[in-house]
Amino acid sequence: MIARIAVFIFLMILLPEWYIYRVHVRRRGQMVRWKMVLWWVPAAVLSCYTVVLCLIPGFAPAEQMLLNVYLLLFGLFALPKVAFMLCSLIGIEVRRLFRLRRNYGTLMGIALSVVLVIGVLYGSFVGSRRLVVKHVEIAFSDLPASFDGYRIVHISDLHVGSMDSSFLARAVDSINAQHADAVMMTGDLQNMQPSELAPYGELFRRLCARDGVFSVLGNHDYSMYVAAPDSVKATNDSAVVRQERSYGWRLLLNSHVTVRRGADSIVVAGEQNGGHRPFPMKADLHKTLAGVAPGTFVVLMQHDPWSWENRILPQSDVQLTLSGHTHGGQVSVMGLRPTQFTSKEDCGLYVRGTRALFVSSGLGGFVPFRLGVYPEIVTITLKVKKSF
Repeated sequence: MIARIAVFIFLMILLPEWYIYRVHVRRRGQMVRWKMVLWWVPAAVLSCYTVVLCLIPGFAPAEQMLLNVYLLLFGLFALPKVAFMLCSLIGIEVRRLFRLRRNYGTLMGIALSVVLVIGVLYGSFVGSRRLVVKHVEIAFSDLPASFDGYRIVHISDLHVGSMDSSFLARAVDSINAQHADAVMMTGDLQNMQPSELAPYGELFRRLCARDGVFSVLGNHDYSMYVAAPDSVKATNDSAVVRQERSYGWRLLLNSHVTVRRGADSIVVAGEQNGGHRPFPMKADLHKTLAGVAPGTFVVLMQHDPWSWENRILPQSDVQLTLSGHTHGGQVSVMGLRPTQFTSKEDCGLYVRGTRALFVSSGLGGFVPFRLGVYPEIVTITLKVKKSF
């Protein structure tokens, strides 16, 4: 991951240091040698750290803490200086244009840098553990009467390789406290490999609901991020499936089950990941819904919301789709999320006519950082739409 953008990262580390030193530090007088050495220490450490991460094969190091510490240091020491440099440069041009005595961009840069440091610390140590329980009600005219009030707890994107065990225990307790009819987990349980799941088996077995826990796989649950022979990847993929089923979950791999209430029934279906490149396309909607009678109410779990408009809406009559994948961008500033520019449906409830999609912002993330978009458990209550 780091190696792919190494040049850009080195520029972000070194260019602001050089600019601030030349324009703001050296102008105040000659700096003694030991102070000059101290000035360049953070940039030198980050640069060496970057080289080390670039030399590790694969998408990211197997020891997630190496990446987490690096990103925290980058956010605390490099990112604020980039912001300061940009504000200072803009201030220089404004000063020339309006013939001002002072470069007010410098003051703005200092203020923005302080805000960024606070934001990085908050998002890393507070926001990533700020659990939110949301309640959403969705009405359908074709929902069987016996399922009026049916409660689904929707969870997604746990990324347990980056998650604190105490936070996960708190999330499990909160999920069980919803007294749901079903718990539905829409993928990305792990970061890269099934060994991450080993410490959490007992916690996952504690999840309970009247009709059980249903799950699907997300892009991180396959071995696409591991640099290994195909045989090792196949073994890892099988291990993920085996472990999820050992928790008592009903892992749906392009398949479905029927849930009954008296004479009424609905179908809970689950596709394998169905995303556009570079994400794996393993979904098979025809196979998933094979044998489902027309007019049956279907709740479909599909990790990637891209599939909703591109495959599910045009190729089926599925009434409710549950997805994750986007994490809601993990950051929201004044209502703006980065995923709004890359995903048409990136967070929350979307309705097209009589059909709906809910995209969870997830419980975790490959990078454990949340600011404005917090880890969430979503309780969805299905209702029969009244006709007047």
